[in-house]
Amino acid sequence: MEFTIRSANKTDMPQVLELINELAVYEKEPDAVEITVNDLENYGFGNHPSFHCFVAEAEKNIAGIALVYTRFSTWKGKVLHLEDLIVKQDKRGYGLGGALLDEVVKYGQKLNVKRVSWEVLDWNEPAIDFYEKKGANVMRDWDVVHLDEQAIKNYISKL
Repeated sequence: MEFTIRSANKTDMPQVLELINELAVYEKEPDAVEITVNDLENYGFGNHPSFHCFVAEAEKNIAGIALVYTRFSTWKGKVLHLEDLIVKQDKRGYGLGGALLDEVVKYGQKLNVKRVSWEVLDWNEPAIDFYEKKGANVMRDWDVVHLDEQAIKNYISKL
C-alpha cells in the first residue's frame, strides 16, 4: 500500500478525531473522548499551537496519526511527548506506524530534544513489542498519575 507522511492541517481534524475515537474504543474507554474537531483546530493551529500532528495518508484518507507536543524535564531539558500514535485497524501491518514514529523521532531531533517519551498500556503487547523493536525502553516500573477535571475541582475545593 502506498502512503505519505505529512504534517496535518486543519481540514484533517475530522479524520484525526475519528482515529482518536477509534483508539478510545480499542483502549476500552469508548465514552472518554471529550475533545471536538473545533478544539483540535483551535489548539493545533494558530500563533501558539499546543501540539503538532503528523498524518499518514493512504488512498486519499487519513489512515494514521502521531500527535506530539514539547514539555520540559528537570533532569534532561526539552522533551518531545508523543501523546498518541494511531493507525486504523485495517491499515496496520503496512508500515504506517513505523513511518509515523520515524517522523516523530526526526521532528524531535530537529527540535533538539533530549528525549522522546510516551506511555503505553501494560496490556497492549503488540504496541509494546513494536516500540521495543524500534529501540524504545518500556519502563514497566513507572506508573502514570493523572488528576482529571473532576479531581482538579475536588483538589482545589480542599485548599
